[in-house]
Amino acid sequence: MKRKICFVVSDPGTARAFLKTPMQKLSPEYDIYLVANTNGSDMTTELPIKECKDIKIERRPDIFVDLKALRQLYRYFKKNDFYAVHSYTLKASLLTAIAGKWARVPKRIRNFSGQLWCNMTGLKRRFYKAIEHIIVRRDNYFMVDCNSQRQYLIDEGILKSPDQAYIPANGSVCGINIKKFEFSQTKRDSMRKKLGFSEDMVVFVYLGRIRREKGVNEILAAFDRLASCYDKAFLLMVGREEDDTLSTLSNYSNIHDGVNYHYYGFTSEPELLLHSADVFLFPSYREGFGLAVLEASCVRLPVICSDAYGVMDAMVDDVTGLRCKARDVDSLYNCMERLYLDKDLRARLGQAGMERVIKDFPSELVTDAWVDFYKMVSSN
Repeated sequence: MKRKICFVVSDPGTARAFLKTPMQKLSPEYDIYLVANTNGSDMTTELPIKECKDIKIERRPDIFVDLKALRQLYRYFKKNDFYAVHSYTLKASLLTAIAGKWARVPKRIRNFSGQLWCNMTGLKRRFYKAIEHIIVRRDNYFMVDCNSQRQYLIDEGILKSPDQAYIPANGSVCGINIKKFEFSQTKRDSMRKKLGFSEDMVVFVYLGRIRREKGVNEILAAFDRLASCYDKAFLLMVGREEDDTLSTLSNYSNIHDGVNYHYYGFTSEPELLLHSADVFLFPSYREGFGLAVLEASCVRLPVICSDAYGVMDAMVDDVTGLRCKARDVDSLYNCMERLYLDKDLRARLGQAGMERVIKDFPSELVTDAWVDFYKMVSSN
């Protein structure tokens, strides 16, 4: 019989976006199970899993909901006699670490991917860091997305040394589907025509969760300034709005919906929206890695990223893109203006980014590293 691995997440979207390809690579050798807050939906048709268990794991603290989820996890782990439990995101990892320890699951794995507390201060920061310490004391294996995140965890005292946490290949959770994000002039022409972009427009695109900590306020402020000087600049925002960040749009006198700005909303085909653009924006305050940066690079877009840890590994400054300071409108604006004015620079950075992704981050390379990780875990 195959050994059984149970992945635990809060949001099933996490499994869809990041864990599908690792699950596919592991499934020939292991039976894969999933626990998520699915609200009753069956994900066995979407993912290569034997079973999906619906347990309400909320992102925000709720003592009664959390205790119920902890009890359900413990019973589920005991019933199925899992060889390994592998958690992703802070709340899911806390509950999994405790339940897995109680249930005596041999291999308890925490996947670090960005730290919720890194921009917090005071008691709130200490509270969430304390949770990380609880997890680390109960789990026995750790994965991280990249070198800069691992070093940050060491500097903050969460991890003790680099060899305590494993980085799959050159980083990221699952790498990039090169075929899906391969540049196509036909796709570019089609999408620009569909969205009404003329060839002389320089389209800046943001793709991801739309919230303040992703640097959306800085994007709007910097683009407002750019639009006051250059009438061929366009801003395309793609993703699900998670707070009221876009409600401030009326504060910017140079941003006009349908003229030089469009909010597209969520898309299940990010590669098509990326094809329509000329520059990718990602001035996030915190990030585990920034997979969307690699997707944009694969589509041959130059990227503008913040200097937040994690994102730093997704690009190479002045090689695949330009680096701005997090929370700094002036810094972001300067990068945007430079790329707006220099078409040759856009082409050079975009080409180098595409070549780097194809060489260092194909999904096959990263998911093969997941298999190597589990072989290492099994040998210990």
